[in-house]
Amino acid sequence: MRINKYVGVAVVCGLAGAIAAKRLIRRRKPRPPRRGDHDGWHRVPLASLDLETTGIDPLNDRVLSYALLSDVGPDINGLINPGIPIPASSAEVHGITDVLLADAPPPAVGIAIVARWVQSLIDRGVGLVVFNAAYDLSMLHVEATRWGVKQPDWERLLIVDPYVIDWGIQRGQLGSRKLTDVAAYYSVTLDNAHDAAADARAARGVAIEIGARHPHIAASSLAELMRRQRSWYADRVEDWNSYACRVGRNLDDPNGWPLASALERA
Repeated sequence: MRINKYVGVAVVCGLAGAIAAKRLIRRRKPRPPRRGDHDGWHRVPLASLDLETTGIDPLNDRVLSYALLSDVGPDINGLINPGIPIPASSAEVHGITDVLLADAPPPAVGIAIVARWVQSLIDRGVGLVVFNAAYDLSMLHVEATRWGVKQPDWERLLIVDPYVIDWGIQRGQLGSRKLTDVAAYYSVTLDNAHDAAADARAARGVAIEIGARHPHIAASSLAELMRRQRSWYADRVEDWNSYACRVGRNLDDPNGWPLASALERA
């Protein structure tokens, strides 16, 4: 394309951009709506959970650390020795090494702590914030099965997944929406990404900001929000699968939220 030395507007691949002095002037950074004073689920105490693991496959990888941020009581943070070597690529991401976990409790102990904590939220009807719940909760389900730990009553768990809700609002229009991206968009502090406690705290902060800035989302009960998140997740998967078919990538399961469909809900 020939560069226009004069101020004007060019369209390249459907993207409009202003050109001045041979420079492409960037569009204004997108910002969320202002906070409102409306009521909603964002104003009730919410718990939050995050896991750090050996990899990105929830059906085969292992939990290494957990952060359980309570709605009312003390938080619980812990390490788990998975009994297998930690891949160097994973250690580079979260900093958890074999040496660090040498004296950590075994999975049967650590996973039981997490599962009992989740069940306590279910019994009290407390909403649980999990960013990309389909990953963390599927991982927890598999680990509980692997180590003979009693499963939480998954069908009654009330989940707030900022990853899915954000997609339901933005419909993929803002590009990458990892936790770091969404936290920055909503001006939520995330000082130590891939630390379980830091991620869980940021995820809860993002969830609260979403509710505070989007009245039509906050107006749902947590039970209704569960239904809407299932629908948004299915829409997101449909959007991804359309792309995946064109480029030869693996397809996702539209029914894989909040647990992978391959798992039997205990």
